[in-house]
Amino acid sequence: MYVEQGCVELRSDTFTKPTPAMREAMAAAEVGDDVWGEDPTVNALEAECAALFGKEAGLFVPSGSMGNEVCIKAQTSPGEEIVVGHDSHVVDAEVGAPATISQVMLHPLRWERGVFDPADLAGAIKAPSRFFTHTALLCLENTHQAGGGAVVPVDVFRGMSAVARERGVRVHLDGARIFNAAAAAGLDVRDYAAEVDTLSFCFSKGLGAPVGSMVLGDAQTVARARRVRKMLGGGMRQAGVIAAAARVALETGPGRLTEDHVNARRLADGIASFWPEAVDPAAVETNIVYLDTGERSAAEIAAALDAQAVKVGALGPRLIRCVTHKDVDAAGIERAVDAFRAVRG
Repeated sequence: MYVEQGCVELRSDTFTKPTPAMREAMAAAEVGDDVWGEDPTVNALEAECAALFGKEAGLFVPSGSMGNEVCIKAQTSPGEEIVVGHDSHVVDAEVGAPATISQVMLHPLRWERGVFDPADLAGAIKAPSRFFTHTALLCLENTHQAGGGAVVPVDVFRGMSAVARERGVRVHLDGARIFNAAAAAGLDVRDYAAEVDTLSFCFSKGLGAPVGSMVLGDAQTVARARRVRKMLGGGMRQAGVIAAAARVALETGPGRLTEDHVNARRLADGIASFWPEAVDPAAVETNIVYLDTGERSAAEIAAALDAQAVKVGALGPRLIRCVTHKDVDAAGIERAVDAFRAVRG
């Protein structure tokens, strides 16, 4: 949690430190060679997650980006097309991996806070043709990071998936923060998982583990994904050491995510009280707060906050992102609000 003399880290929820329970579990983990399928801690984690989400099989991978990319490659062939949100993580934050690794065409379709217009989505899906590329996969994202951690309502999510499935197109969910979405919506993660063929989620974001993500889907697709993981160098041998921490995160993380959501709203409300044009608190649904710095430089504001031991992310010339997590409590939020007030002047 926040320490009075320490830094208030708001750049990302990936900055969390392992808890004592995680470190103890890592030290005591029973391990084997996971590439050979013989790490009991990894195997248990994969089975536990598959059951939790109502899927046939799971695959432990190092990162969320790898999780997305093994799912894309396992469900497409070179030259096919995938439909993705125009500002999705797959498009903006995976270093061109779909084109490089899977050799697929991207159809970036405009959406709003993770939601496609159904007619636009239907029109974007291309049927098989001897002359043209066709759509093999639809990629969804929940929560929608670029939308400020927006939660896609489950009925809307179900409708987007149905548009694809009715046209013979498989659906993948980048569910890096799916537990945040479920907590905010008052749902079970299964409610979203039931609508997709594959999904990935991160242990190392809101759940607070030091590393790791999980891929879930039907057994045949996950078997292909396992082969792709090896191709990409993701075979981690005695990975039970980190899977043990992920298991603790899975047990302890989901139940406390609403605290992060409350703190994010507290941060937004506090800043809006003296800088209302920078942030709309009503748009804050989970643990991400975006600020529009207007005529002021986001980088300069971030540097000024850093001088007060408050770290935020300057993601553009006029855009700042703050992400709440388990290592920043209400006292840390108040300190961050005070620092923003001083920088705002």
